[in-house]
Amino acid sequence: MEAALRLARAASVREEVPVGAVVISEGEVLGEAHNETVQRRDPTAHAEILALQQALQKVGEDRLPMATMYATLEPCAQCAGAIVLAKVSRLVFGAYDARCGMAGSVYDLLRNPRLNHRPEVLGGLMAEECGDLLKRFFQSRRAGL
Repeated sequence: MEAALRLARAASVREEVPVGAVVISEGEVLGEAHNETVQRRDPTAHAEILALQQALQKVGEDRLPMATMYATLEPCAQCAGAIVLAKVSRLVFGAYDARCGMAGSVYDLLRNPRLNHRPEVLGGLMAEECGDLLKRFFQSRRAGL
């Protein structure tokens, strides 16, 4: 989670929403990214998606059944769907997202019994640090308006 937080801080410096994600398998980092929606002018360029893309390219497969993703924020619907489709075995996230979270806050897409893959989910790891980074970012944005 420390690596994901480092990436989230880098996103904040670039005026991106500070979310970071890292995909690891057997101790090896397969992919890592932070949000790049502003830079790319692409609302789908979330940290989780970009980290998954890197990891899939690195392993040369379309699935990551032995991988764990660490993300600083509970995934949105898009990212939760990608985690399911990539068959990531485990998701560990920091802050809960009461507005868009799809790992239990708004809806629990990741553990929906109708899906053919349901990753193990652990939420709240370093939640305070992850949440504070987001709060400070949005407070500074509001203060600048």
